[in-house]
Amino acid sequence: MLSIIAAAAENNALGKDNDLLWHLPDDFKRFKTLTSGHKIIMGRKTFESFPKPLPNRTHIIITRDTDYSTIYADCIVVHSLDEALDLVKEESLSFIIGGGEIYKLGLEHANQIDLTRVHASFEADTFFPDFDENKWQLTNKEYHAKDERHKYDFTYLTYVKKRD
Repeated sequence: MLSIIAAAAENNALGKDNDLLWHLPDDFKRFKTLTSGHKIIMGRKTFESFPKPLPNRTHIIITRDTDYSTIYADCIVVHSLDEALDLVKEESLSFIIGGGEIYKLGLEHANQIDLTRVHASFEADTFFPDFDENKWQLTNKEYHAKDERHKYDFTYLTYVKKRD
């Protein structure tokens, strides 16, 4: 199974200047729980937004730069989404974790979307792609109200691609 995992605002904003727009500790914890032990596919800019690779995950980094390399052992550099998908085809579960262009390319290949919908709108330069909700079934919805640790309300949404 290939899952897209993202946190996006009501206006589909993901980030600005290669940084997140909000701090939601429970969402970070959920992301870690879901992705740990799996291969994660991302674009180069998403990878470079991390201070270091995320522990207990194999990072598959997509870049057009054929000279790009990394010093980290748990990171594999590829030059297309097809190459990345080839590396996860035998996996029971892997994740596409961003950014906007990789999400857009990955939508047709994914079986599931784990979306945290942040209930606010933001100015951004990176957006989650629109997707046809008629092709996806909402299978789980879990609302979290803002609190002392979370500045915004948010909802975890799990969609599964409908079979034709």
